Parts: sequence; C-alpha cells; structure tokens
Amino acid sequence: MQWIGSGYHPERGAPFLASFARSWVFAAFFIGIVCLTLWSDAAAETAHSLLSAGRVDQALQSLEQQIATDPAAESYNLLCRAHFELDAWDAGIPACEKAVSLAPNNGLYHLWLGRIYGEKADRSNFLKATGLAKKVRTEFERAVELAPDNAAVRTDLAEFYLEAPGIVGGGKEKARAQAALLAPLDPAIAHWVSARIAEKDRDFATAESEYRNAIDASHGGAFAWLNLAGFYRHTNRLDEMEQALHTMESRPLDRPGALVDGAGLLLRTGRDYPMAIRLLRRYIDSSTSVEEAPVFKAHYMLGELLEKQGDRPAAAEEYRAALFMAHTFSRAQDALKRVSH
Repeated sequence: MQWIGSGYHPERGAPFLASFARSWVFAAFFIGIVCLTLWSDAAAETAHSLLSAGRVDQALQSLEQQIATDPAAESYNLLCRAHFELDAWDAGIPACEKAVSLAPNNGLYHLWLGRIYGEKADRSNFLKATGLAKKVRTEFERAVELAPDNAAVRTDLAEFYLEAPGIVGGGKEKARAQAALLAPLDPAIAHWVSARIAEKDRDFATAESEYRNAIDASHGGAFAWLNLAGFYRHTNRLDEMEQALHTMESRPLDRPGALVDGAGLLLRTGRDYPMAIRLLRRYIDSSTSVEEAPVFKAHYMLGELLEKQGDRPAAAEEYRAALFMAHTFSRAQDALKRVSH
C-alpha cells in the first residue's frame, strides 16, 4: 500500500494573553513563552526539512529533543512520519495516535494515522489486518470530514475504497464518488482514480484512456507519465512502459518522487538499468527531494541496481550512504553485509 501525502502546519493562538499583558512579571514570562514557541516552530520546520531531505536520523534526534521540551501535536506527527520513512510501523503508530489525541480536529494527522495503520495492515495476518483496515477507513473518512478540499486526503480515501474488500468498507462505487469530488480539486488525480477503477474492472481500453486524460490534465507532467508506465507494467506491455518512462524523464517534474518510482519500475521488471541509475542519480543530486521518496531509499535502490550490474564496491558505497542518513534501515544493513562478504 503506497500513500501520497503532504505536510500541514496548524495555526496556533493564545487568547488568554490580554488579561495578563499589563503585569511585568507576566511580561518576562510571555517573552520566554514567545521564544519557546518560536524555537518550537523553527525546530518543527527543521525536522520537516530533514525528513524531506531523507536525513531521518537527524530528524529523529531533533524531534526527540523538541518533544522533551514542548510535546506538541506537530512534533508527534513528524515523529510518526520519520518512523514511517524507516518502515518502522510499530514505532510510528503511537506517535501518530498521540498527534491525533492532542489535535483531534487536524485532518492531516488523521490521514497519517490512517496511512501507518494501512502499512501495518499490509504486513499482518488476516484477522489483525481486518481490524486495522477498519481503523484505516475511520481515519481517512475523518480526515476527509476535517479537510474536504485537500486532494491528498480524498486520494487516499479513494484508494482505500478501491483496494479494500467490502467487509471493511471498500467498494468501487465509493471510489467513483471520490473521483467525482476530486475533479474540481485535482483533475489529473481524478482521472487517475477513474483509470484505476477501470483497471480493476479489466476495462483496459478505458483505463488507458483515463491515464492519458490525466496526462493532458496535468499538462504532460512527469507523475502522470509515471502512472501510465505503471499501467503498462500491470498489463505486461513492458516496451511501452519503457517508452513512457523515457517520455517522463523529459517532462516537467511536477512530483520529484516520480524519478524514484520510475527507477523502481525498471528495477522490478529487469529493464533498462542504465536509465534507472540515471533517474536515481538525478534525484539524489537535485535539491528537490521530497518526503514520500526519502533520499536514503534512493541510495539503497541505486545500490541494488549497481549490485545487479556486478559493481559490488559501488553498491556498497550507496548502501553506506543510505545508512549514514538512516542507520537503522534494515534493508541497507542486510545489503551491505551481503556485498561486503
């Protein structure tokens, strides 16, 4: 289950200030509170920037220090997302739950809680996964109630409805309703949801048409070309998949993570490793890294590709680069041991 999301910073206020402002004692106290608040906001922004840069070890250290001083909902949400990057679902769930408990009317916090429940469900036995899937639906539906105009929130709910069985609240008609509601918010994503529905129905002609409609709606953006390439992979049209990725490479990079996901398609299908390496190096060398495609995972994937090409020393360098940013990332740990023998 792969989710796409965005950050959110709720406004804060202090309505009680006026009644105390005339006291010089409070004046000193107030200055301290303002400084602490400014430090807290700056620290949260720094942690978010570190997550976007894939420097998850530094983000965790920053967040742990911040929570010890000012245990705010935003800090717990970012802590959850740091564990999410590391695939550490069990460690991240309590932090996401804490963020929701501290700020129950923040839709993005419910979204991230639903996402991490979903990842945990994907790796659980049937009975546990069923219970977690119901929690995913609850959190996503609550997120939509609180942030109805947020396209990312509606996209995740639509994907849940499409992928989940009816017993936990899934259904294609529900997904279709979300596509209609997404149309004025993000036409390209609305077409993507419609394409996924058609693909589920094995109506591949309509699906391809909708994927191309998404390309038109996004003005030829890279992300829509990536999704078309994914469709070609699902339908075993691998030459067309490669061509779509070549086109993606030259299109406006509306979502930088498309470079990493495109490389992943090539890696999983055993196609055009040089192109996959080129996409990953472009992403790693850019200044446009994003949270949904952590740079340490891009280093790890580059290591996999170099290892498959027989360049074990270069692969080891990439695995070390990944571990330098995220020292507990187990896949890189295992890979480095493998190539070092």
